[in-house]
Amino acid sequence: MTDRIEVAATELRPLLEEFIMWARANAPGSDPELVGPAALWHRLAFSQDLGTWKRADLRNLLLDRMPKVVEDPDAAADGMLPAVDAYLTFLSQTGRLTKRSDSLADLQAELDDVEDEFLDLMEELLEDAEGADEDEEEAGDLGDFEPFADELSELPTIRLRPDSELAAAAREVPLVAKARDLAVWVGSGRRVGEDTLLTDAEVEEALAAVGVPRPDTDGPLAEAVPQLWNIWNLAVDLEFLEPGEANTVAVQDDTAEWPFDDDEDVLDAWMLGLHSVDYGDPELPDEDLTMALSGLTRGVLVRLLLAGGSRDLDDLARELAEATAELDEELGADAWEAAGDPLAPVVDWLVGYGMVQVQGRTLSLTPLGTEGVVHLVDDADIEVDARPAIESMSAHELLALSAELPEEEADAEFAAWMRLREPAKAAEELLDAAAEDDNDALIRVQAASVVGTLGEAAIPAWQAALKQPSLRPYAATHLSQLEVEGAPEPTQDDTHWLILDMWTISAGLGRSEFVSSLQDIGPDMVNSLLEVIWKIPHGHVEELLDLISQVHPDKSVAKAARRALFKARSI
Repeated sequence: MTDRIEVAATELRPLLEEFIMWARANAPGSDPELVGPAALWHRLAFSQDLGTWKRADLRNLLLDRMPKVVEDPDAAADGMLPAVDAYLTFLSQTGRLTKRSDSLADLQAELDDVEDEFLDLMEELLEDAEGADEDEEEAGDLGDFEPFADELSELPTIRLRPDSELAAAAREVPLVAKARDLAVWVGSGRRVGEDTLLTDAEVEEALAAVGVPRPDTDGPLAEAVPQLWNIWNLAVDLEFLEPGEANTVAVQDDTAEWPFDDDEDVLDAWMLGLHSVDYGDPELPDEDLTMALSGLTRGVLVRLLLAGGSRDLDDLARELAEATAELDEELGADAWEAAGDPLAPVVDWLVGYGMVQVQGRTLSLTPLGTEGVVHLVDDADIEVDARPAIESMSAHELLALSAELPEEEADAEFAAWMRLREPAKAAEELLDAAAEDDNDALIRVQAASVVGTLGEAAIPAWQAALKQPSLRPYAATHLSQLEVEGAPEPTQDDTHWLILDMWTISAGLGRSEFVSSLQDIGPDMVNSLLEVIWKIPHGHVEELLDLISQVHPDKSVAKAARRALFKARSI
């Protein structure tokens, strides 16, 4: 069923995106987001043709199917029927409502007929939800990272490996190669079935294509190959396979080129398939027991990260068995026992995706695995201190990271980075990074501050920086301080640029910090600056003048800022 849902959802996506655009102009009072579930279940349960709608199907969809799948009954009660009305109108007006459908008028009449019953059903769902214990938090599955949030935030700094190293590892990932081989076997337009994607004969061919042995089974082969369907889903996640029209799927044009030459393309592809870690969870004949083990693979990954990257498999199994029993007191222990060795499919999948390795009875994260878990933790909106390895950190990464660190930590990062470079080379890299974005004052000030500590070794880098308008004020100032022969003297415009940079940084710290910085230099000095500073071609000058006019407590200064802003906008 999961495969059918994914195929149907992908098939629907372009149509729903077009509907959302249409609704903005033609049905602004409707909520297009509410149409997605209704259109998906219509496609799955009632009609393979997206444009064929019948009154009876519409009634069954709204009164039978939607109450079982709707996530927000309150929102559905308010907007589901108007949204479906708008969607049907869209289909009719764009010529997508087929001749086999009932007329738009009949369908709208059916919406009117079911309205009271639909609202009653939504009200019942709301009452059921309100009857639940509001103080009891819904338990997550074994892969919920939230219970570990405090421990994750307290981990020592995690150093991530260079992209070139990670990409090299990703190119060797067996499961990505299998997904490629399966997609290439699928070809340019293979028709898939409704109940099973492939016939048993096709399943045998697909198994051979990916190198998975044929299982012994007395029943339909398609029901005995969960590993094949996991690889199929991975191929979809990786965008190697793409559902097409009329129940077809096709290989993407560049799939056969995997592993790609470009490191960034390789890592982008690997990240697309990262959420396939969920396919490692055990699948049991009993659906309830399977659900009791849901999230097991993520549960393994987060525990490995918390342990510094390695765990004894036996200890890990005991801990997860206890967690399963605690999470589901009714079925947890039974599910663990029924699975036999619940960690076996978990480890197989994670090894296949290049995230772990096994040595004896020790399970360890690979560098690629550490990168992946950090991304999963970040997706869960949990803070973890992960940084690029010092030896692979670019100057821009260093500057951006240090801007977010306490001063002592930032100094330590700079010191470690500088030890790997000659001072002249370090100065060149830092100033080049600062020149990448003329609007990034914080990066610029940081770079200038660090390079300013390098003395005469930085002279060639400062001389080159004179050619960059955003860096010229810093270069002229430092070259003058170093008494470099022939170096230009800093001008008044240079000084004003430096002031604008500092104001930009101060404004980024918040309104109170900005006002305080202005008050420190007094209204007379601010007024004097406002008379001339509007002429400076700084990327933030208009924004800063506008802000001063709004927040400065001295009305004369605010008025002067408004005059300066008008002049700046008139240039």
